[in-house]
Amino acid sequence: MANEMGSVSNQVQKTTIAVVAMQTAVVAAEAKAAEHVCKNVNKGFYTLIRSQISQKVAKLQSDVDSHFLRLCQQRKQLEAIRSHMERDYRRISSRYAKLFNGLNANLKQRVFELDRPAVDFAVKEVEKVSNRTKYLTATVPVSQLESLAVSQKIIASNIKYRGRKVIGSMKNFLFDMSAQKKLTDRIMLPTEAGFENAVMSVPIIISECNYDRFDNKNVDILVSKTQLNQATQAQIKNTVVPIVDNMAWQNETDVNREIKSEFSKLLSKSNASSRVKEMTNQLFTATNFQTVKNR
Repeated sequence: MANEMGSVSNQVQKTTIAVVAMQTAVVAAEAKAAEHVCKNVNKGFYTLIRSQISQKVAKLQSDVDSHFLRLCQQRKQLEAIRSHMERDYRRISSRYAKLFNGLNANLKQRVFELDRPAVDFAVKEVEKVSNRTKYLTATVPVSQLESLAVSQKIIASNIKYRGRKVIGSMKNFLFDMSAQKKLTDRIMLPTEAGFENAVMSVPIIISECNYDRFDNKNVDILVSKTQLNQATQAQIKNTVVPIVDNMAWQNETDVNREIKSEFSKLLSKSNASSRVKEMTNQLFTATNFQTVKNR
């Protein structure tokens, strides 16, 4: 019995050693598993954060590229507008300079023709009279009393004659001015005080298109050039641009009869081939557009 108890004690000790070894192995395995889990969690979190940052970087890079393309296009448009304005300014300034120079020359000629003797005297004779001492430096002023009296009478008579012509010219000028004023009053319309303010409706076209692969939209405003100068067209565009995004639109199915008629006239006058005209007519028939809702 003592031997059996000793054997059992030995088995218990071995079992205790095995349990301790197993517990040590379990603790080591749990620590290794925990370290593996933490490592994978850290790696996954890092990968997730990196993926999100990469996505944001790609989106922002796409936005920057689209804005850059838009700025480049707007820069080209502004340069084209500036060059066009410079050409218009040079052409208009040269035309008006030529016009005003011609008017100045014509008016100068007309003013001179109003009293040619007085003008000739002021332009030509005054210089001779002012420089008579230089022209007559070697002439001795010798004359008799009789000839001096006769010359004075001749000069006075000439002055009276010239004065009578000046008075006649002034009379004719005033008469012509009065007749021209009466004629102008009959021809010209009444003053603006007799008119009332009126409202005129001007049709415009708002066109929206995509100009790149990022679905960026560009809005163009087309204004009729009939009876509208460039300043009025620019003012209409500047008024419409800020409110385009806030407009309420509605789909239209029927095209106005006048528009169809005008399109048919333009299509019939075109020199394009019949195939091009047929395709153009099909596109016009299949088109759809929107109009602003009545508020």
